[in-house]
Formats: sequence, C-alpha cells, structure tokens
Amino acid sequence: MQTYSLEQMLGLIKQGKAFSGQLETSGCIIKIEEYLPVVCTAIHAGHNLRNELIRLGQLTAEERYFEEDPYTDEVIASQPITLVGTDSRFEYDLNRPKSLSTYYKSAWMKQVWRKTMSAKQRSISQAKHNDFYLLYEALIAKLESMFGNVIVFDLHSYNYKRIEKPAPVFNIGTAQIDMERWENVVKKFQSELGNITLPNIEVDAKINAVFEGRGYLIAHTNAHFDRTLVLPIEIKKVFMDELTGEVYPIVLDDLKLGLKNAFSATSAYFQRKLNRRSKTRSADMLSSAVESSVLEIDASLFRLAQKVNTLKYVNPTNLVAERKRFFCAPSRFKPNFRYRQLPIDANEFKYKLYRLPIDNISDPALKQMYSDIVNKLGEQVDMLTNVGQEGFVYNSLRYYGRPDNSAINNAKFLLYAKEIPEECGEQFDAKAACEQMKQQADSWGMQCKISLSTSIVARAMVSSMPPQLTINSHAEFYNSEVQRLIQHELGVHMATTLNAKQQPLKVLRLGLPGATYTQEGLAILAELNAGFMAHARLNTLACRVLAVNSMLQEQDFYLTHSYLVDDVGMEPGDAFVTAARVYRGGGFTKDHLYLSGFLEMLALSKTRSLSNLLVGKTSVQYLDLIDELVQRNWLVAPTFNVTSDKCLEENPSLNYLIESLRS
Repeated sequence: MQTYSLEQMLGLIKQGKAFSGQLETSGCIIKIEEYLPVVCTAIHAGHNLRNELIRLGQLTAEERYFEEDPYTDEVIASQPITLVGTDSRFEYDLNRPKSLSTYYKSAWMKQVWRKTMSAKQRSISQAKHNDFYLLYEALIAKLESMFGNVIVFDLHSYNYKRIEKPAPVFNIGTAQIDMERWENVVKKFQSELGNITLPNIEVDAKINAVFEGRGYLIAHTNAHFDRTLVLPIEIKKVFMDELTGEVYPIVLDDLKLGLKNAFSATSAYFQRKLNRRSKTRSADMLSSAVESSVLEIDASLFRLAQKVNTLKYVNPTNLVAERKRFFCAPSRFKPNFRYRQLPIDANEFKYKLYRLPIDNISDPALKQMYSDIVNKLGEQVDMLTNVGQEGFVYNSLRYYGRPDNSAINNAKFLLYAKEIPEECGEQFDAKAACEQMKQQADSWGMQCKISLSTSIVARAMVSSMPPQLTINSHAEFYNSEVQRLIQHELGVHMATTLNAKQQPLKVLRLGLPGATYTQEGLAILAELNAGFMAHARLNTLACRVLAVNSMLQEQDFYLTHSYLVDDVGMEPGDAFVTAARVYRGGGFTKDHLYLSGFLEMLALSKTRSLSNLLVGKTSVQYLDLIDELVQRNWLVAPTFNVTSDKCLEENPSLNYLIESLRS
C-alpha cells in the first residue's frame, strides 16, 4: 500500500483526485474511489501498537483485541470513501478528544499501562490523533463544497455478553444528532438496518438502546460543519465469538452485503430529502470505478475457464450413424455416442480455480457472485470429465437439477390441452432457413457467422467463441419456426453473446450460475413477445421436461423413446431427437429448464424490466446486482436489445393457456 504525507493527501483532496493509501504520520488508511457525498469510518478497527508501548503495556494482545472493533474495516470496504484507523484505540482513541485520547492508566476497569506514558510518548500519539482530524476536516470540507450536504456512517462494534439487558444487533446513537432536523433520515437508516437478514439471527435495530452516540467524531463534526450528518452505529458482535475472536464468515459476508445496501439506500434518501428534484438512486451513491481486484480476478477466471464449453463436449459426434442404428433395431438399441476429447486437466483446473483470491473483492455482492461462479465451474468440470460415463447423470443433476412436480404437471397440462392450431406458413430446407437468418442478423448489425452442420443434436445452436449460429443441415423448417429461431437464437442468444464482448467483466461471456435457466427462459419469452409462440412449440418444451423425467426413471433409451411416441404422441423421428438430447453424455438434465425458465421470466417481466439480463450470459438470481452495475457504469447497457417488451395479443386462447400454467 502506498504511503502519503499529510500534505500530499490534503493536496490530492483539494484537487479532487481519487487515491488510496496510508497516512505516514498516523495509523490511518483513506480510500477515495470517487468523490461522493457519503463517507464511512471504522476508527476502532486497528490493532497496531508501537513497540515501545507494547513493552509498556499491561494488557495482552487478546485483551486489547476484545475491546477493539475487528472486521469493521471489512464491513465498509465496498463504500466509495472510507477512513479506517489501523492503530489500537489503546494508544489513542479517535472517538475521544485529543487531550483524553490517550488513556492515563486504565480503561474498561482494566489496567492498561504498567506505568504512565511519558509526555513524549503521549505527544507522539496525540499528534497522530491531530493528523487524522486534519485529514477528516479537509475531506468533509471538500465534499460539502462539491455537494452541499454530506452523510457519514461512523461504524463500531460492541461486546454484548456482559450486558444484562436485551441488546439489539444494530444500535444508532442519536444523543448528538439534531433529531428535529434529521429524524426522517435516522428512521430511514433504522428501517434499512432492520431489513438486513443474517443466518440464524433475529435482527433488530434500535435507537439509544445500548449506546447513545456520545463519541468525539460526531462531536468534532458538529463543531466544525453544519451540513454534514454523522450517524454513529454500533453492531453487536454476532459475526464473531467476542471471547475467542473466532469469526463466523457466513454471518460476516451477509452483514457486509446488508450494510452495503443500507448505507447506499440511506445515502440516496438523504440526498433526495435535501433536494426534492433529485432522483438519486442507491447505485448513485456507490463508486463507478471498477475495483482493480475484480478486473484481475475476472481476467484470470476467463483465461482459465474459456475452454469449458458444455455443449461442445456433450454433443455426440456420431449422431447420424446412431440414428440409423436405432431405427434398424429400436428395442435392442443402447446409445454408443462418441464425444470430443476434453482438453482440460481437471485436477490442475480446480487447483487453479480455487486459488483465485476471491476474498480480495471488497463489494460483498460481487464477491458472492464470483464465489458462486467458482463453485459452479468446479461442478461443470466434474460433469465434463464424466461425459459418456455412469457418473455423468449425477453431476448433471447437481449442476442443472431435475424437474419438480410443478414442472411435470405443467408439461402434462400442455400436452393434454386441446390443440390450438398455428399457421405454419411456407416450408424451408436448412439452407434456405440459414439464408433468412443471415439476412436478419445483417439487418440487426450482428457480426457473426451462420452456417450449417451435421453434428449437432438441436435444430440450431449459438456458440460464443467465435460468435456463431449453427443450423442443423438435416432439419426442415416452417416459416413460423424460422421466425421463432430468429427471436430465440439471434434475438437473445446471439445478442447476449455480442453484448458480453463489450463488457469489462469477461465472466459474462462464460455464463453466470443459473444462466441456462435464465437465457433459455428469455429466449422463449422473446418468441412469445414477438408474436411467434405456438401451442406446438410449448408442447415441444413440455416433451423435453417429460423426457428428462423418463430418462431419470427408466434410464433406457428405447423405453423413453417409446414413452414419447406412445404416451406423449410424438413422431418417431422427433422422439429420437428429444431422447438423444436427454441421453447424451450419459444423462443430460438441462432440457427441463426451458419451460420453467420461460414461466419465471414471463411472470417477472410483468413487474420489472428484464432488459439488463441481455448484457451477457446472465442469471436472474443476480438481476438486482446487474441492474446496480449498469447504473454504476461497471457494465455497458445492452447494445443488442432487439426483443419486444410487450406480448402481442394475437392469440387469446394461447395466452389463456400460458396464464393457466403454474410458475
């Protein structure tokens, strides 16, 4: 970490330049990612003590640690401007006036020093205290000059096991706050804190229940500034064992995320309250500068995982020959699919994968997302290393799941419903369909390759590197199906492929956890919204759900094929393709996601915009984060967004049928 003199830091603040580093004359780290009217402090996070004071001290390191505020610096790390104390509060307490900041002999009924600090020793420590507040004053003055009003979150933690009365998880101290002026902001913050969820902990937020906020940081601010509100907050040490110092990482991660949201929501409310015409959003109170640690991890992850392409290694290379063999003797058929070799050493891959320094990401939501990506990539590689083997289906279940009762019932409902006819239009061979898709891609400005292939199971498939749409050369297409494929493959899959290439975060080219569910759901929704959905199309999705279920139950290709023909009513050729899709690899459960993904995207589209899900290979479980990152300019809004926002009311019967399904 870079070290700055006080004069250097004051100069950078005066110029409005972003920087981060250690103040050389004081135990203070400042980070300014972007100048925004919100500051977070963790002035008791530090544990450092000068060697001469360690020798002079009466307390052990563990005893000092007990009264300090560990991890509060990590909790505020996602905020755009932070001030963190790195020296122990036992050397000098930044929440006390300078003359009282160095404890004379005792604190918390414990003897701190073997003998009193000398005048020289006290002056060194008090000079650090003085420099911190000179830096703090310069920062607040700069922010007030830029924005008018500033909000400061003064974060602390407290030991609760020695407190006899009930102690809240969050305590806001208001003794030095002008409540007549700021009560609405305090209540807003209290409400946001109360909405935080922590595992196995009942969260409550109280005002002045344990502490009243009588510290010096707010007093100093009130003495020097009239347009800055300080909110002193104490967190109950539920994220650690206060006696042993052992941390609870799951609780701490949820606390970081909850407080990030509470800080930004309260900061945005603070600005809107002061300026009635302001439309400040929570994301506007977070930095628009992408964390360098995120970019480094993202680049490493992309380099490592770009060859992990499930469909490439799960699609059989001898499908045509196997089809002929099946129809020669269906009842005796056992799939003998052959696959491309996987150019990945699984052990080496996972070794490198799990060594990525995910903990370096300060934004808790992004840290969780990258952690999820790492875990899912590990599962994906396990699945790919078992292609063609008995264990493949179990890894597929772990990665894609299985159809639940709701999905199975929806599928049966669609198939048993009275058929709603469709005007299919002219029929085309694969070459003619390919030409139509090329023309549409050109009209949308999509630079991608569109070609024919004999080696894919699906009728059409988009691949990312390079961007390419492959059409099954053996297939024939009605005009209505071509139009659906244009919306599905080009309007969503190719659009998200091309949009992902414009993003600073390369993982959006790989796919977030749950991307299949979301992307296929969006693609089918695009067919509906463009007016090209048909009952027969929904039946195809229903057949896939039932085929997956049959494969898991029967585990016999011929029995699944017979079920699709005899019970479901599929044509033998279509039934072979559907069965091959679910038996490839050794038991591929992905196909059940299409119908359920569509229903969730349809339901969600009625309550909020799904546009930002097109920025890349995204997942609906991260939609709130993706919206935030677009607002913060960490992600580029989707350039290719050609899907319709509204469903055309052309077929009331079909719409009624869809509305009857359970999402």
